[in-house]
Amino acid sequence: MKVLAVVTMTTKRILLIHQQPTIQEVVQACLTDLGGWKVQAANSTLEGLRQAKIYQPDAIILDISIGEIDGLRFLQQLRSQPPTKEIPVVFLVHNTKWVDLQQSWFRLFQIGAVIVNPLHPGMLSFEIANVLGWDLES
Repeated sequence: MKVLAVVTMTTKRILLIHQQPTIQEVVQACLTDLGGWKVQAANSTLEGLRQAKIYQPDAIILDISIGEIDGLRFLQQLRSQPPTKEIPVVFLVHNTKWVDLQQSWFRLFQIGAVIVNPLHPGMLSFEIANVLGWDLES
């Protein structure tokens, strides 16, 4: 008698918060097509906070330069709420100088990684999977 093992693969869920529609579309396509992940998009940090509570993503990709509330205030609010406090966050930034100035904030708010523009669309899902310790097959 043969016993078959059933393997259940769970698709990772990403919340992408970016206000520029063109970049949002490119990043979403890369993460969906190349990463195989489900991507929910938000155009603002306020909308992102609301969606994070509802959607409970496996990770958040955040454009740090987004308006309304800045990225660090977004992280303060995200980390202060039990349903969202453990969600890993990857920042997209436009300037490496900003990264150098904010190192202490990264540790304080448990930022998973920082990816500096310009993005390389073909490598983006691999970079994110690598920094989050994810296997692209799962």
